[in-house]
Amino acid sequence: MACNFRAAMSRHLILIASALSLALALPAARAEKADRLKPMVFTAEKQGRLDGVNQRTELQGNVIITKGTLLLKAEKVDVRETRDGYHQAFASGVAGQPVTFRQARDVPGESIDGVANQLEYDTRTETVRFIGNATVRRLRGTSVAEEVTGAVIVYDSRTEVFTLEGGSASPNPNGRTRIVMMPRVQPGDEAASAPAAPLPLKPSTTLQPGKPS
Repeated sequence: MACNFRAAMSRHLILIASALSLALALPAARAEKADRLKPMVFTAEKQGRLDGVNQRTELQGNVIITKGTLLLKAEKVDVRETRDGYHQAFASGVAGQPVTFRQARDVPGESIDGVANQLEYDTRTETVRFIGNATVRRLRGTSVAEEVTGAVIVYDSRTEVFTLEGGSASPNPNGRTRIVMMPRVQPGDEAASAPAAPLPLKPSTTLQPGKPS
């Protein structure tokens, strides 16, 4: 009996170990943007500075950063690489020419578009921080689906969650935050979604009118 029990327990432990090995070998079941695997490319019109010792790059003059569908434009950008290979970009604009940011969403045909006086982008956390007179829109094609404005807006591209902060640098009166959500049904779509009109009644060709009794 004892031998049979130990054999059964041994087989049970082997099955558990095999299941754990299989689970660890399977890829993580989570959606990841293709942009994460794309290289980050920098271009600028004016002088730049590359500090290999401190892993820091400074660019000026119509700086453009691309990473897959991500597109960032600014007058000045300071990029720092962390020890584990991630990048932190600090971008700033000039009067009348703020920093702009655009990135496609996982939803086909949708993208995130934003402007601010300054911007911070972290490839580790995949967050974008819009600072000063910030406006961020979710576009469905070329139409605005949602718009948020405030002094500071933090966008987490992994969770697609916006965090808003008010303050004196907000474009809204009294430094308030503001959210605008457009209806999904646009003008002109009502006719397409409305139920069809009832067909007109026609006289019967088989029924005979009743006779008075």
